[in-house]
Amino acid sequence: MSVAAAPELVLLTGATGYIGGRLLGALERRGCAVRCLARRPEFLRGRAAPSTEVASGDLLDAATLPAALRGVAIVYYLVHSMGSAHGFEEEDRRAAANLGAAARAAGVRRIVYLGGLGDERAGLSSHLKSRQEVGAILRASGVPVVEFRASIVIGSGSLSFEMIRALVERLPIMITPRWVATTAQPIAVGDLIEYLVAALDLPEGPGRVYEIGGADRVSYGDMMREYARQRGLRRLMIPVPVLTPRLSSLWLGLVTPLYARIGRKLIDSMRNVTVVRDDAAVRDFAVRPRGCRDAIATALRHEDREIAETRWSDPQSALGRPPTWGGIRFGTRLVDSRAVRVAVPPASAFAPIRRIGGATGWYYADWLWRLRGVLDLMVGGGGLRRGRRDPERLVTGDALDCWRVEAFEPGSRLRLAAEMKLPGRAWLEFEVTPDPGAPHPGAAAGLPAGTDEAPPDPATGPTPGAIVRQTAIFDPVGLAGLAYWYGVYPLHKLVFTGMLRGIAAAARREAGALRPPAGRGAA
Repeated sequence: MSVAAAPELVLLTGATGYIGGRLLGALERRGCAVRCLARRPEFLRGRAAPSTEVASGDLLDAATLPAALRGVAIVYYLVHSMGSAHGFEEEDRRAAANLGAAARAAGVRRIVYLGGLGDERAGLSSHLKSRQEVGAILRASGVPVVEFRASIVIGSGSLSFEMIRALVERLPIMITPRWVATTAQPIAVGDLIEYLVAALDLPEGPGRVYEIGGADRVSYGDMMREYARQRGLRRLMIPVPVLTPRLSSLWLGLVTPLYARIGRKLIDSMRNVTVVRDDAAVRDFAVRPRGCRDAIATALRHEDREIAETRWSDPQSALGRPPTWGGIRFGTRLVDSRAVRVAVPPASAFAPIRRIGGATGWYYADWLWRLRGVLDLMVGGGGLRRGRRDPERLVTGDALDCWRVEAFEPGSRLRLAAEMKLPGRAWLEFEVTPDPGAPHPGAAAGLPAGTDEAPPDPATGPTPGAIVRQTAIFDPVGLAGLAYWYGVYPLHKLVFTGMLRGIAAAARREAGALRPPAGRGAA
């Protein structure tokens, strides 16, 4: 009786990203043995299947890679540093060289890499040049590399689709620069994932470069017109030759979810024609990519569900690597903590916290949050444009407006790390704990005077409830950080106090909606 061979172990890098997150699900559905490499493994909790391993490691730290590559047969390389504030090309070189060397030492038999289309003879943008350089560095390791070069990716939550959607939905009249007319060969994200999965079945060989794209060659303008047609919108586009990539990126930052830094790199790449010149992928794979119209229609169907499976803003690299100060402390952390008791079950008290941000808002002075987002955009930050992935569910690692979910314990705790431009690091944490209903709940819970609700009725006894604690933490850098904290403290006090009261009010509404009518017991 023969025993089926165990599936080969696959290492997936970039699993928290847009493509990587979708590929992870496809590999798991196929039954692959998957190990993910992540700088922050906790960001994959709630996303990966129980059978998927998560290894802690950083491609920029070569010492962390040998353990992650032990026993691995195939590596998917789906990372890049476009969101880095400085020197993304050098970071990409180092990461590729580290991975290539470690893969060779571990006996990896194949690396599958996703790069970018573009004719190197035509003067590629720095972004596209870097993507192709990474492929060359991986090949130089001696490990066979299957490199897919793709153009624009169309899918719910993709960077290009989000840009098109925002422009067409918000602007009846568009002043369009020259890059809108550049020819591309967009590919639907589902077809791209099919190619990546199919690379597992290629026969042994030296590896090669495959150019992949959809069935149509179109421009960004064509895609915007097709999106408008499918949405039933009338849009006028007026081409102008004078908008530089910098001006275009600032314009995009005002009306789309793109950050000026990423927008500038993206637009710089749009001057390059990105079409398939070698049809080897059609010969070697059974994938038959759909056209632009079908790709947009599919993306819209997913958008109608409100939830994209993954989004371009999910990875931390979308805003650059987390700020580090070289271990130097310029001051102690500053803390502002306040709490309120609400006479509702803890689950009802946590429900508004779980939904915070995005379309729900921040429960108080949303216009001030929007103003803060505009100011952040003006200094090169991300603003509040990312919203949230899902209006009801959160997982660690989610982007949430100008924050990142750093810790999430359903029903009890949410910690957000700020990803806005600040002279320091900032966190906002919410904790919900049960309160059995002490006669003086404020004193029992250590609440500031005036924040607890009315004492329980002696005739009915203590009212079970919950304590909602909100804590803002700031780790300032230098005098600028201290000046920022104390300068905006009065405003923060106003906003945070109002937000906590708004959360308490929403929790009472939540509990009231769930409470059975008077005189009728629960079923």
